[in-house]
Amino acid sequence: MKNLLLIFSFLFIICSCKETSKDEVVEKLISTDNNIVTSIAKARIDSVLNAFVTSGNIAGASALIFENGKEVYYNAFGYSDIKSKIPIQRNTIVQIYSMTKPITGTALMTLFEDGKFMLDDPISKYIPEFGDMKVYDGVDANGTIKTVPLHREITIRDLTRHTAGFPNRGNIPGLSKLFQTADAMNRENTLTQMAEKMAEVPLWFQPGSQWEYGPSVDVQALLVERISGIPYAEYLQKHILSPLQMNNTRYYIPEEDRDRFSKLYIRTGEGQLVQDSITYSNYTEQWPLTRGGSGLTSTLDDYMRFAQMLVNEGSLDSVQVLQPETVKLMATNHLPDSVTKRSWLPSKGQVGFGIDFAVRIAPPKTPEENNGVVGEFYWDGAASTLFWVDPVNKVTAVLFVQLFPYDQIDLHKKFRDAVYGHYPF
Repeated sequence: MKNLLLIFSFLFIICSCKETSKDEVVEKLISTDNNIVTSIAKARIDSVLNAFVTSGNIAGASALIFENGKEVYYNAFGYSDIKSKIPIQRNTIVQIYSMTKPITGTALMTLFEDGKFMLDDPISKYIPEFGDMKVYDGVDANGTIKTVPLHREITIRDLTRHTAGFPNRGNIPGLSKLFQTADAMNRENTLTQMAEKMAEVPLWFQPGSQWEYGPSVDVQALLVERISGIPYAEYLQKHILSPLQMNNTRYYIPEEDRDRFSKLYIRTGEGQLVQDSITYSNYTEQWPLTRGGSGLTSTLDDYMRFAQMLVNEGSLDSVQVLQPETVKLMATNHLPDSVTKRSWLPSKGQVGFGIDFAVRIAPPKTPEENNGVVGEFYWDGAASTLFWVDPVNKVTAVLFVQLFPYDQIDLHKKFRDAVYGHYPF
C-alpha cells in the first residue's frame, strides 16, 4: 500500500510540474520539510553566481540566506579587488546605495510608534522650508518655467512611498537644470541646507498624483533629525544600528577597515569591467551630508541582521526595534489604484510600494518576471545589491555585488529563480 501511495504521489508531482525540470521534481519529492532552500537550490545558486563571475560580467558576488531563523546558505565567488586578487568574503564591506532607504524608513517609524507624527501630516509641520512649494507647469516660449499652486501639501506618506513630486530626471525642460544648479545633494551640505536648496525648486508634479523615485528618503532623514532633535546619523546609530549590532554599517569607513572595502566596477560590455574611481572618497572622508536615501556601507551579516529583524516582526535577539503592527504597515502597499503613472516600478513585477519597500501584491504573471511570494517586501541598490524579506516562508536573502550600471545582466532575476526554482514555483 505504501508503495502504491508513493507511486501515485510521484505521478501527481510529475503531472503538476509540466514546466518543471527533472531536478525540481526530485527536489519536491525529497523535500518533506517544505524548505525553500534545499540542497538542489543551493547548487543552483552556486551555479548562477559562479557563472556570472567566470563570464567576467561581475568581479565578485556573495549571498547569504536565512530560513526559519537559521542560516541555510552562504557562499562567495570572485574578487572584491580584481587587480590585487582580493577575494570577496563574508566580511567584505560594500556600498549599498538605496538599500540605505529601508533603514532610514525604520528609523522614521520608531518615531511614529512614539506618537511623534502621523503619516498624513504635511512635512512643512516639521520642515517649514517646504511650506511654500509650487508645481512645475512646463515652460513658456522663452524657456521660462511656469508654475501652478499645490493642490495639497506634501505629506510624510508621500515621502515614504515616492509620491512627493520632487524632480529626479535630467530631461525635464527647464526644471532639471534648475534642480541640478541648486546642488541640493552636494555632500558638503547639511541636511538642512539640502532641504533649503530643494525647496527653491518647483515640484515636478502634484503630490500624490504619481510614483517617481527620487530624494524623498533624504528628506525623511531630515524629518528624523527635526522630530527627534538629534542629528540623523546619531539617531540612526542609537536606535537602529547599535541595538541590532550592525557594527559595520556606516557612512564613514575608518582606516583600519579599508582593506575590507570592495572596489566597485563598471560593466562596459560583455565580460568587460572597469574599476570605478569616483565613489571611493564618499566613504573614506567624513562629509556633512548624511543622506537617508543612500550613503551607507554594510556587510552581508550586518544587513542580514536588519532583514531578520523585519521577518521577526520587529525584533531580534530580544531587542525590539519596531512593533509587529508597524512592520506590517511598512510592508503594506500604500499606492492607490489612482496612481497610474509609476515610472519604472512596473518593471519590478507585480508590486506596489509600502514604506520604503516594494511590496509584492500578486504572483508573477510570466516566466520573465521576478520570482517571489505575495507578501514579500524588498529593495535593491544602484550597485546591483539586493535583499528581500519573505514572511510567508520566513526567508530572508541578501545578495552583494558591486556593479554599475544597475543590473543589466539579469542577475537579480536569475538569483531569485535559483532560490525559489523556475516559474511557476
